[in-house]
Amino acid sequence: MRIVLQRVAHASVTVEGQLISKIGRGLLILVGVEDADTFSDAEWLAKKVVHLRIFDDENGVMNRSVEEVGGEVLIISQFTLFASTKKGNRPSYIRASKHEHAIPLYERFCLYVEEEMGVKPKTGKFGADMKVELLNDGPVTICIDSRQKE
Repeated sequence: MRIVLQRVAHASVTVEGQLISKIGRGLLILVGVEDADTFSDAEWLAKKVVHLRIFDDENGVMNRSVEEVGGEVLIISQFTLFASTKKGNRPSYIRASKHEHAIPLYERFCLYVEEEMGVKPKTGKFGADMKVELLNDGPVTICIDSRQKE
């Protein structure tokens, strides 16, 4: 699994002109799934993002997690995170999982985040054409891949 995590002042997602989710201070997480991914990848990533210390403490040092600051989480599926631009100018998405594999992993990732935080994350609509708005705070943007476990 691959994620792009952004610390945000606020974020929202709209589908077909309807606001479906919005958060205040917290994390916007874009999630991509490939066929090799398992529930253990989803669990590892959920623990990593919930406990990642990227929010400022009282001294202005990034030393607090989203959980510690009472932040919210918005999780959006994004198959384009597995785009390959190796050949030509048209990206290939062959590494991105089909719905049958991706949806259960995406949903399990959301569940693991909820279990770690004790609060249900907000979500987008899997497979929909979503309009995502955010105000990146910092900016802080971090990419994490469960295959690299850095």
